[in-house]
Amino acid sequence: MDNAWHIVRGAARAGDTPKGLKKGTIRRVYRFAAPHRGKLIVFLALTVISAVLAVSTPLLAGQVVDAIVGGHDVSLVVWLAVAIAGVAVLDAGLGMAERWQSARIGEGLIYDLRRAVFEHVQRMPVAFFTRTRTGALVSRLNNDVMGAQRAFTSTLAGLVTNVIQLVLSVAVMVTLSWQVTALALVLLPVFVLPVRRMGQRMADLSRESATLNASMTTQMTERFSAPGATLVKLFGHPRVEAEEFGGRAGRVRDIGVRTAMLTRWLMTNLTLVSALAQALVYGLGGYLAITGALAPGTVVALALLLTRLYTPLTALANVRVDVMTALVSFERVFEVLDLKPMIAEAEEPRAVPDGEVAVEFVDVRFGYPTPDKVSLASLEEVAVLDKRGGEEVLHEVSFRAQPGQMVALVGSSGAGKSTIASLVSRLYDVNEGAVRLADVDVRELSFDSLRATVGVVTQDGHLFHDTIRANLAYPRPEVTEDEIWDALAKARLETMVRSLPDELDTVVGERGYRLSGGERQRLTIARLLLAQPKVVILDEATAHLDSESEVAVQEALASALAGRTALVIAHRLSTVRAADQILVVEDGRIVERGDHDTLLAAGGRYADLYRTQFANQPATAA
Repeated sequence: MDNAWHIVRGAARAGDTPKGLKKGTIRRVYRFAAPHRGKLIVFLALTVISAVLAVSTPLLAGQVVDAIVGGHDVSLVVWLAVAIAGVAVLDAGLGMAERWQSARIGEGLIYDLRRAVFEHVQRMPVAFFTRTRTGALVSRLNNDVMGAQRAFTSTLAGLVTNVIQLVLSVAVMVTLSWQVTALALVLLPVFVLPVRRMGQRMADLSRESATLNASMTTQMTERFSAPGATLVKLFGHPRVEAEEFGGRAGRVRDIGVRTAMLTRWLMTNLTLVSALAQALVYGLGGYLAITGALAPGTVVALALLLTRLYTPLTALANVRVDVMTALVSFERVFEVLDLKPMIAEAEEPRAVPDGEVAVEFVDVRFGYPTPDKVSLASLEEVAVLDKRGGEEVLHEVSFRAQPGQMVALVGSSGAGKSTIASLVSRLYDVNEGAVRLADVDVRELSFDSLRATVGVVTQDGHLFHDTIRANLAYPRPEVTEDEIWDALAKARLETMVRSLPDELDTVVGERGYRLSGGERQRLTIARLLLAQPKVVILDEATAHLDSESEVAVQEALASALAGRTALVIAHRLSTVRAADQILVVEDGRIVERGDHDTLLAAGGRYADLYRTQFANQPATAA
């Protein structure tokens, strides 16, 4: 039954044969599998022995019949029965060993591929994640990795087993009776053609079902997230949403019923044709046995060998599809691995020097990378990558933030403020010029040293679906509970967290949506305080705080940032007025610089921003 079901699955894939492979894919597959070479050799040896045993059983059964008909000694029949039982036991043991070896190879390969892809993806620039659809990337780690794994378990084992069984079965059958063998092969086209013809129809249904399931998954993912569910409740039509989802689910149901019936129809036909072939074998073989041309046991052996002939032939008819499908899965995994990370660690990285750290930009020019350098069309689920991008967005930006200084970046939206901040932490690398920490180019620093030196709080501070404790301890896993409570107190969150039933072990939900916007943002500030970086970047870090919370957090930041260099992007007067130096950024250039009073007196761009953005702030913020 397992073999028959394998034929049906092969038929479905036959209608969807992959076209073409990149040059060198097979060679890369071999290199990737090289660490498992010893296990593969053992696995293939077990497969060969198992295939030989499968052919030997019909021969022993034929000898039993001949011994019975010929009136031989009972002991011969007993010994033949013992031999058949021994072969069965040995085959069962080999099957267990083969499955164990197959599992070791398959799971080992899955581990290697998944870890390689996961580690590689983590080295990709932020631009990669802003373009890539998360579901498509996860699919590479799941579906494609599993498809690649089948190449060394199901596909390879099936190929070896079927070839050996086919060759041995035909050889033995021809030796026993070429006439019966020729008659048995006459029905082979009738056996194979239904599989090939039904393959396209089943593949079309399978493809449509996969597309519909993907659409339902997308709809559920978007509508079941906190922002999506809120949008539906505010502006959507739940009944329409349910009908749309139900329409797709109904079509999947209908496809499931039709596929089940097609599968049953195909299995029935295969069983019928196989039975007809056996009838022919018994008919011609029986005639030859009665006339004395064949022994009765030979007829039985031929009938049993027939099952070892039809199944391998049909499976081998689809072997190219199986092999190509597995190789395409490998190719899709390699496609991700071939995307080179734009941010690479120096061959001999340096650590940030001890002591206070200055931040310096020297004639920095920068343009965001083009899509072809950071993404794949298949991961964006588009036919062709967007060709826009690559234009310079920062032009000869130079400034120096001395140790302990707070430098504010102000300007219109899209002027380049966040871009400047992202270069400090090496989310991107400059095209020209240099960004230096403690007078060392950030491109010469080790990733670990850079992460320990620079701390960032963004406008949309991200939290993992984990506990408060785990989120706070993320930058410093060794942090103590007393340090966590101290950071929460400085972020004005201690009272709120202590009021929760599970306190630090409270799960914050996906992206922290179980907390209010202000609570979520203050939690990310507490995380920054625990990280204890020497350089702090606040990118609209107080945007979600009310006036009271902002004042409290600014007080905490003032003490926490003492002796540290701070780069602050903000529109609020309280943050800007406290800065030691204010840089006014417009169109990727620093057009003004100085402290608040100096820039306000100059009557330039900063003065305009002050009048439009800050003039109506409460007097307490002045």
